[in-house]
Amino acid sequence: MSELLDELLSKPVGPSLPTRQTDPDRDFTRQIELSEDAAEVTVRGPEGMDPKSSAAACLTAQGLDPTEWEVKGLRSSEWTMPNGELGLSTRFTFARKPQTAQAGPGIEELLTVVDTHQPSRAGETAPHGDHGFVIALGDMQFGKIDGDGVEGTLRRTVECIDRAAELLDVYRGRVDIGHVHLGWLGDHVEGFVSQGGANLWRTGLTLTEQIRLTRRVMLHAALTFAPLAERVSMAAVPGNHGEAVRVNGKGMTRYDDSHDTESLIAVRDALALTPEKFGHVEFYVPDTDELTVVVDCAGTTIAHAHGHQWRPGKHWEWWRGQAFNKASAMHTADLLLAGHLHHEHIDTDGHRTFLQPPAMESESTWWRHAKGTTGAPGLMVALTKDGRTPVKEVVR
Repeated sequence: MSELLDELLSKPVGPSLPTRQTDPDRDFTRQIELSEDAAEVTVRGPEGMDPKSSAAACLTAQGLDPTEWEVKGLRSSEWTMPNGELGLSTRFTFARKPQTAQAGPGIEELLTVVDTHQPSRAGETAPHGDHGFVIALGDMQFGKIDGDGVEGTLRRTVECIDRAAELLDVYRGRVDIGHVHLGWLGDHVEGFVSQGGANLWRTGLTLTEQIRLTRRVMLHAALTFAPLAERVSMAAVPGNHGEAVRVNGKGMTRYDDSHDTESLIAVRDALALTPEKFGHVEFYVPDTDELTVVVDCAGTTIAHAHGHQWRPGKHWEWWRGQAFNKASAMHTADLLLAGHLHHEHIDTDGHRTFLQPPAMESESTWWRHAKGTTGAPGLMVALTKDGRTPVKEVVR
């Protein structure tokens, strides 16, 4: 039976031949020496060969993209092969091309996303009431190419702001709301300082374009909610991506030196030109050299932080440490809003409440490769009054 099986499985294998040692003087050869940003490729062959194409093929064989390398020098020499024909030996010196950001979408095209959204209005007279309506959002990281890119993040942010305005009308069917508060929780721009600048290539907008988008989105939110309540407030805190200056990976100026907060200051300056329409809209950023800001909303003291000041899951420890200093406004905080960790997290300790909204960006590609999960983007809204925040909802 085994003989029959062997017979049926047999195949015509070629005969074994003695191996021949490669002779550089007889054979077409390729040699490569590679370092991080430089490569030397030597190709030898008949006179009629194309040395540049052969060198490119050598790069490809090593898993490198020839289009990412440029020739910086070459040395070519002729030699006589054993058969008497003329041979060619060429050594190329390659350097990796500087990485540049991919061309991003046109900034004016992106801004039309903001301009074409016309949110609903509650009426001519601003409603009043004793409850506060809180909107918490952050981590747009405008400029980043991950996930659905700048266009997806921008459209999602504007649409979520508009949905929050619609929900305000829904919640008014339950309670009277007189104060609308928006917490901008940092990392609104991708910037170029994170990871020591390693995010440069993956950022498709210039820094000024990222900041412009942030300003326009904040302005859209202000214009949306200004007619909807007798008191409207907006607060912004610095995120790690929004730091204005870093050298060797470390911030070199004050803690409040941030594009995240400066964007809101610019919106404040613009609306101050029309006090008859926007005199009831308040703006808050941290004091000089500070990272947090505290605002009263319907009797609830709301603290804002980005979230990079504590390790994941250690928000209570950080809060208790801040509250231990009676001179700190955190001593009286009832509600802490924080961004940075990109996922929804709601936690309570007594009446104190911690709210961490998801990121507005759809994913971090680095995180997906490391952990397998994408994002679940959105913002959070909540109802609050007199230190209690019983109602929370994620808006996607």
